[in-house]
Amino acid sequence: MRQPSQIPFDLSPTPSLARDDLVVGEGNALAVGAVDAWPNWPHPVLFVVGPVGSGKTHLATAWAEGADATPYRPGEAAADLISRTPFAALVEDIDRAGFDETELFQLLNAARLGGGTVLLTSRVPASALPFRLPDLLSRLRAATVTELRAPDEMLLSGVLVKLAADRQIELDPRLIDYAVARMERSLEAAAELIRRLDLEALASKERITRALLQRIMGEMEEERARQS
Repeated sequence: MRQPSQIPFDLSPTPSLARDDLVVGEGNALAVGAVDAWPNWPHPVLFVVGPVGSGKTHLATAWAEGADATPYRPGEAAADLISRTPFAALVEDIDRAGFDETELFQLLNAARLGGGTVLLTSRVPASALPFRLPDLLSRLRAATVTELRAPDEMLLSGVLVKLAADRQIELDPRLIDYAVARMERSLEAAAELIRRLDLEALASKERITRALLQRIMGEMEEERARQS
């Protein structure tokens, strides 16, 4: 009798968010170049806009590591960070609720006055943010804006290859082409696909085949449909 497959623990390394592991393609090259220009930014505030799955977190994390930046989170006072002149601050997902508008204005204004630099990320442009403070909106509109697009096929292919290498698994290039042509265009989806393929292959002790790839992609699509 065939023994049931054991579900392995996911002990594979977390995908690296280091700058050297950032895959650059047409959809993110301009944004990567703008961030990499630090500390010689044309404006002390850089506003990175991009949809979910475009790689904002990887780009921001890589910059924060290189710039020794301090994350600024909702509910925190800006004064402590501003006092560390020159400061470097990372403010992620400012389009989500929770940021105090006065505190955020103080941070951006301090940067404008020469006290430091700030990298902002958002899913929507400044004009669509839920802020009402005129001075804050003025500082946001004055920032340098760079956009990240959803990954194209070349970038997505490169990311799948890198993620597979991180887990020390080999993927037939034909399987990568098959996946790229049919999967959700996001880096998060790419990471989840490779994670599931790796775990399933370990559990069944079988190689990754097109049939397995189709099944995992089908499950992910069904889950995505239920959540939408």
